[in-house]
Amino acid sequence: MADAVDLRTDVPHSARIYDYLLGGKDNYPADRGAAGNIVKDWINLPKSMRANRHFMRRATGFLAAEHGFRQFLDIGTGLPTAPNLHEVVQGVAPDARIVYVDNDPIVLVHARALLTSSPGGRTTYLDADFRDPEAILSSPELKGTLDLGLPVALSLFAILQFVVDDAVAKGVIDRLMEPLASGSVLALSTVTADSAPEEVESGVAGYNAGGIPTRARNRTEVEHLFDGYELLDPGIVLVNHWRPDEQAAAVPDEHVHMYGGVARKP
Repeated sequence: MADAVDLRTDVPHSARIYDYLLGGKDNYPADRGAAGNIVKDWINLPKSMRANRHFMRRATGFLAAEHGFRQFLDIGTGLPTAPNLHEVVQGVAPDARIVYVDNDPIVLVHARALLTSSPGGRTTYLDADFRDPEAILSSPELKGTLDLGLPVALSLFAILQFVVDDAVAKGVIDRLMEPLASGSVLALSTVTADSAPEEVESGVAGYNAGGIPTRARNRTEVEHLFDGYELLDPGIVLVNHWRPDEQAAAVPDEHVHMYGGVARKP
């Protein structure tokens, strides 16, 4: 039987706020209250979140279909919201293998129940913190699921805005990428105020006031996170511009507050 977890429902949490703003049901009054305070100023946050979720689907589907990736390490998984990453990539390649990583108790509860693999592949959940790459890399879950001698797609979608120190963020990225085979990729998205400065800066202040340290980065700062890796076209762009389909192209830039990109390890 899985160990009981403390959901801390009295304290707002970024994953549950995200769930609420996407129309989910796995949230509590503290989360809904915090979300209401944030979106009073950050009115387009739900639209930006949906654009980011759609970027995840396009990016991982592209890696599976066009580049043949069959191994994915997704850190900062968040609450299951269909379609999930494994559903996207196993829809292309049923034998794909995915390790999900998060350190939030409520995510753990739902991941155990809902993040189930296709019969031909494998999906594993790891309870670990992004800031502790050694725990991730040495875990039996990762070692038993992924072959690090073959390319792996490392995804960090909508997590780095909660790592406010650039040196910490870059250091962890590089440590996670270090043991991955040449040809592995880094896919990430993170908050920017470039497309709507006043709105995003007010919203970020709301997160910080609610006890959730948050940072918006400009394009140059996001570029530095990719230093040492080879960006794939179209480079670092607002997520609605990354290989857009009709749905993505219809979203106005001022409603999208996330930069995204995908880069290859030489």
